[in-house]
Amino acid sequence: MIKKIILTLWIFLALCVLACVVLFYSISKGWIGYMPPVEDLENPNYKFATEVLSADGKVLGTYSYSKENRVYVGYDELSPNLIHALIATEDVRFARHSGIDAKALFRAIFKRGILMQKNAGGGSTITQQLSKQLYSPSADNVMERLFQKPIEWVIAVKLERYYTKEEILTMYLNKFDFLNNAVGIKTAAHTYFGCLPRDLKTEEAATLVGMCKNPSLYNPLRRKEQTRGRRNVVLDQMRKAGFLTQAECDSLQALPLTLHYNRVDHKEGLATYFREYLRGVMTAKKPDRANYRGWQRQQFYEDSIDWETNPLYGWCNKNLKKDGKPYNLYTDGLKIHTTIDSRMQQYAEEAVSEHLSEMQGYFFRDKKKSKTAPYTRNLTPEQVDEILNRAMRQSDRYRTMKKLGKSEEEIKRAFNTPQEMSVFTWENNAQVKDTVLTPMDSIRYYKYFLRAGFMSMDPHNGHVKAYVGGPNYHYFQYDMAMVGRRQIGSTVKPYVYTLAMENGFSPCDEVRHVQYTLMDENGIPWTPRNANHKRLGEMVTLKWGLANSDNWITAYLMSKLNPYELKRLLHNFGLRNQDIFPSVSLCLGPCEVSVGEMVSAYTAFPNKGIRVAPLFVTHIEDSEGNVVATFAPDMQEVISVSSAYKMLVMLRAVINEGTGGRVRRYGIKADMGGKTGTTNAHSDGWFMGFTPSLVSGCWFGGEDRDIHFDTMLHGQGASTALPIWTKFMNKVFADKSLGYDENETFQLPPDYDPCADDVAGKNLFEGDEPVEGLDEFFE
Repeated sequence: MIKKIILTLWIFLALCVLACVVLFYSISKGWIGYMPPVEDLENPNYKFATEVLSADGKVLGTYSYSKENRVYVGYDELSPNLIHALIATEDVRFARHSGIDAKALFRAIFKRGILMQKNAGGGSTITQQLSKQLYSPSADNVMERLFQKPIEWVIAVKLERYYTKEEILTMYLNKFDFLNNAVGIKTAAHTYFGCLPRDLKTEEAATLVGMCKNPSLYNPLRRKEQTRGRRNVVLDQMRKAGFLTQAECDSLQALPLTLHYNRVDHKEGLATYFREYLRGVMTAKKPDRANYRGWQRQQFYEDSIDWETNPLYGWCNKNLKKDGKPYNLYTDGLKIHTTIDSRMQQYAEEAVSEHLSEMQGYFFRDKKKSKTAPYTRNLTPEQVDEILNRAMRQSDRYRTMKKLGKSEEEIKRAFNTPQEMSVFTWENNAQVKDTVLTPMDSIRYYKYFLRAGFMSMDPHNGHVKAYVGGPNYHYFQYDMAMVGRRQIGSTVKPYVYTLAMENGFSPCDEVRHVQYTLMDENGIPWTPRNANHKRLGEMVTLKWGLANSDNWITAYLMSKLNPYELKRLLHNFGLRNQDIFPSVSLCLGPCEVSVGEMVSAYTAFPNKGIRVAPLFVTHIEDSEGNVVATFAPDMQEVISVSSAYKMLVMLRAVINEGTGGRVRRYGIKADMGGKTGTTNAHSDGWFMGFTPSLVSGCWFGGEDRDIHFDTMLHGQGASTALPIWTKFMNKVFADKSLGYDENETFQLPPDYDPCADDVAGKNLFEGDEPVEGLDEFFE
């Protein structure tokens, strides 16, 4: 009888072993459950975020899908503290098993399965956890999870065959989701502690490893005490594994949980407007006229040209990976090396914020008690209401309610119902405050805030060093650096004077300072007004006319030139607006242009007549570090060297003796040229300024043209835009690590005479020393 029982037990055991062999063999062959093919095991389908890097090596931001903000990091970039914490806590025998830790597995089965002990420890190895992350979908119940376990064991064994232990650790840490859009260890280290994985301290590494058990339960932002307790458990495990002494463990456990949280959001951080502009450019598709509305004619024109001539435009769709598929900006782990300098970008954003916040106070006082605020007093309250109602109909809230079938009356009632909301403010560093407003009032509230666009670039290679599209991308997403266009006012005058120089005029030519009346091609007279009443009736030089931004002298030149030639010259300078109308009034800047176009155009003046287009990216690397694209400057000679030198002389005079003199009062001593600009009713303020090594431009105004200061005191470009330029340049010159020297001078040929009738015979490219005392030619 006993023999039969023993025999039966042996047969049962043999059948169990055979069943296990058949089960695992069937799993490995994919007959039971899902078994990824060998190709997937050798190359797991990771989705890595694309990194945007500054010229000085800083990460400006990333592009990724939600829950996939993962940036690859190699094993040699991981802190030993991190490796020790992970092994000690999750898999202390990691180095000695081949994917399955039998001892831990049987302990878990006995203690948790039989004795029902909840704190008996898990039986999964790091490799098994990795296989779960890679290939197991979320289980809906315990039974489904139990069926997943054998599949994960088989996958774990296979992973151990294909990868080294170091590679498995790296894959695990790169894959894990640490919550708060911190996917992967590199993003997590930056998000929670503001550092790279290699720089994690022991207690910081222990905090992140502690999250691996249950990131929701041990979320350091929401559950600090639980997270600190879990961190201390990890530290104790490190002590037990011999990675820490008792004294080290005790001292680290006594530390508070200290975070340096950096929110991962494309609307946060440095260069937000730039990153969004770059994203749109790189992911653009080939323009199809059917996809553009009637009012987007200009956009279609620009996109069509860029698709054919700009290698960065639509790069992701123009170029294919090894597998023949287009690049995906959000999952292919690219590294985009931009020309932006993070320090200069920071200075530009600070300059814009500092001046906008200051001017906003003046604007609030300027509009106090005005029934049409924030709009000009020239409008009626009824006109303002119509503008605000139009803004309401263009809002996302309105469109959503319309789609839901709400009536106009219901929508208006909702827009006039007070609600709790967070709104933008300059009153604190966070730039946000909680308040109660109706949605309609919030529309008017945001209209109050003044905007600005700023860009700075190297005139010799086109590298864009700083790019600011507005005050705060989270609240004001319309980009006024490269996207938005506004009237340029008097900053157009250097182009008029350039055309005159190209047609034989000289800075020394004299003109009587009187009012001029021009006839347009339809025989209609045009007589410009003039804010400058100095030297009335006297003979003045063209240099004096530009320095003082004199409308009458500009009109005189326009009477001697052809408006169609001026339009062609503007297009040659890179101003792409097709709606520039070739009338005689074009000489005073009614055309609409972007800040980026203006900055690019002004590079011709310090660069011997050669305009360079903005260059945003130098090269792109794939996820393996291979350079897959490089980009070179796009240069075009737009004016002669002779004209460029003449304009340089006159634009220096704008700063030294003209409307740009306020630059000197703000402490800028550099050799430079520039031009202020103000449009009708102070709707737009401009300042374009350049040194030998840097060209920068700024626009300042309201969201709508009718939102502006009502007086010249605060409304002129010298008050609105110029201070942003000077704040930026003072910060740049103060940072010696950037290499910009305030004592640098423009290089002009020896004995250069800007008043000579013919300088073509001179070798204008050979000036090693700057000419002193150029102003003597105008005495």
